[in-house]
Amino acid sequence: MADTAFDLIVIGAGPGGYVAAIRAAQLGLNVAVVEREHLGGICLNWGCIPTKALLRSAEVFHLMNRAEEFGLSAGKPDFDLGKVVQRSRKVAGQLAAGVGHLLKKNKVTVVMGEASLQAPGQVRVRGEGGDQTLTAPNVILATGARARDLPGLEADGKRVWSYKHALNPPHMPKRLLVIGSGAIGIEFASFFNALGADVTVVEVLDRVLPVEDEEISALAAKMFTKHGLTIKAGASVKKLDRGADKITAHIETAGKVEKGEFDTVISAVGIVGNVEGLGLEALGVEIDRTHVVVDEFCRTGIDGLYAIGDIAGPPWLAHKASHEGVMVAELIAGQAPHPVRPESIAGCTYSMPQVASVGFTEAEARARGHEVRVGRFPFIGNGKAIALGEPEGLVKTVFDARTGELLGAHMIGAEVTELIQGFVVGRTLETTEAELIQSVFPHPTLSEAMHESVLAAYDRVIHI
Repeated sequence: MADTAFDLIVIGAGPGGYVAAIRAAQLGLNVAVVEREHLGGICLNWGCIPTKALLRSAEVFHLMNRAEEFGLSAGKPDFDLGKVVQRSRKVAGQLAAGVGHLLKKNKVTVVMGEASLQAPGQVRVRGEGGDQTLTAPNVILATGARARDLPGLEADGKRVWSYKHALNPPHMPKRLLVIGSGAIGIEFASFFNALGADVTVVEVLDRVLPVEDEEISALAAKMFTKHGLTIKAGASVKKLDRGADKITAHIETAGKVEKGEFDTVISAVGIVGNVEGLGLEALGVEIDRTHVVVDEFCRTGIDGLYAIGDIAGPPWLAHKASHEGVMVAELIAGQAPHPVRPESIAGCTYSMPQVASVGFTEAEARARGHEVRVGRFPFIGNGKAIALGEPEGLVKTVFDARTGELLGAHMIGAEVTELIQGFVVGRTLETTEAELIQSVFPHPTLSEAMHESVLAAYDRVIHI
């Protein structure tokens, strides 16, 4: 490589790193991005994108099995798991190639290899072509995170899977145990359940999707159960006895341990940041529970060193990483960006039904001292939801009773991962109930349920 001196080096080419690199290049900086494995990172190659491709196949299969409800007939539906997976890998591959094209288009230098910091602004890269040292006054850490392994529950790729194994499964599970009911666990539970697996979900906390509003979480558990999932909340897997073709799980609930037999287990018990081997400790970078400690502008406390995305802590979301990347690139280029506010970043779970939220839950809002007004509107009162054959769902909104500020919005039902952005924009604009009430929502759309939820908070609801 002729040029080894840059204005910015980005370590990691996931949704945080490659976006940071492109934005910095747009602002006139000479940028290098170092990636050890895949352009696009885990999200694009082994996370967000391929899981959504799998879930889309499951949704279509689910609808095929409901054809008679819509006056249609298509014979007995069936699926080929290999072809379902092949499609998801093709989608991921297409987008990974697109990332490479975008980096090239923006004249970002891509260096494949393992990076480590030798000193502030000095990055050593170990690649197939040997070692080289890159220098820059600014470095962004965007190395992401990986699945957490609990002792005794480690994934082996055979009968016990991580999310990566589940994306390219060696077999179709018949009896599946999913450990953890966060977004990753519930999405895989929904996928394999839709394809006919007998799925049990174990969650150590007292409810599924525990980061969501308690009311939405309770409704989700009810709807998941109706769709065939077995939910065990307030339970933990103490031990796995591994056999050639089965797993015996020791599941403890309220102090009582019961055994259950499964042919497959998916461990989805959280993530750990990829902080090892980067040389951070020697530089004095503060690390808390595998995540780099940063301020609101993602500064590590070491001059010129930033950390974004999953390595910098929650929320562990690709869109959060991307916007942090843009913010840091603009900061380095001398602009004055606004910090990314975690409380205004939407969380989306692409299960069946979907779940989405932004802002504070009702309980969080009350705990922060707000007197609140709460609105609720069920999908059964929405014409588009009934026409789609998706009448189960709820939109819940939380407002400050004194100022009318939109504190939070929480949804469950069809396409709520698309709807939530309306409330995200509202949060960003610091909207109140007045603007939302005065906005005209098109008819017939699912978005009308959002409007009615706001109306309900102020005793003006029309359709219930």
